[in-house]
Amino acid sequence: MNFLDMLRNAERQNGSMLCVGLDPEPARFPAGLKDDASKIYAFCAAIVDATADLVSSFKPQIAYFAAHRAEDQLERLIAHMRRTAPAVPVILDAKRGDIGSTAEQYAKEAFERYGADAVTLSPFMGFDSIQPYLKYHGKGAFLLCRTSNPGGDDFQNQRLRSVTGEPLLYEHIAQLAQGPWNLNGQLGLVVGATYPAEIERVRALAPTLPLLIPGVGAQGGDALATVKAGWRDNGPIIVNSSRAVLYASGGADFAQAARQEALKTRAMLQAARA
Repeated sequence: MNFLDMLRNAERQNGSMLCVGLDPEPARFPAGLKDDASKIYAFCAAIVDATADLVSSFKPQIAYFAAHRAEDQLERLIAHMRRTAPAVPVILDAKRGDIGSTAEQYAKEAFERYGADAVTLSPFMGFDSIQPYLKYHGKGAFLLCRTSNPGGDDFQNQRLRSVTGEPLLYEHIAQLAQGPWNLNGQLGLVVGATYPAEIERVRALAPTLPLLIPGVGAQGGDALATVKAGWRDNGPIIVNSSRAVLYASGGADFAQAARQEALKTRAMLQAARA
């Protein structure tokens, strides 16, 4: 089963478009785990167990593990996901982007070392930096397109005057991902929830690609506007919430609180689709 099939099955089985992002910050862990980087696995595994039946995917952010020398805990965490939620795809949020020979190693890291089902990538070094990931048939790759951070305007919202029709850079990326770069149907796009008009524009240019949409929750993205702009019957969306779920409570009930927040967000997204 390829990534897109897994995603659609998980969305249908769990009635959800919600992705829980796993961005562990030991300083924000509850009492008993707080400030202890060796507890990253325990914290994240508890979140996974509490929300596995409510999500369409999980998205661990590699920097939060690597900064604490916790890559081994990330490996254990993804192995735990495979045991407890085998139908839920794992998107490794790495935002890699490098020349082909280095990209080959990053692809091996994502898909062989960690066993992720998809990975986030920066497309700004061109197709040869993306192609090594596409050699892993059945795996997904999400290209940064219109990101949720304010600084995204510096490049993504600039016009390409040398290209016919003078599209904005993010529009050009969407066209490439929907068209000539999508050799095996493996590509998706990252579009921030803080820009619903741009989500709608990306969806018009890439009608069938899965869209990974961060920014709902702590970053202030509007769930209703996000779903209306991006969701289509043949174009799935993956709406990510990280901090709002992970840190719903600072107490011993953190996992139960995370579940309640995930339930609330899932219901809000489904209501918006309806």
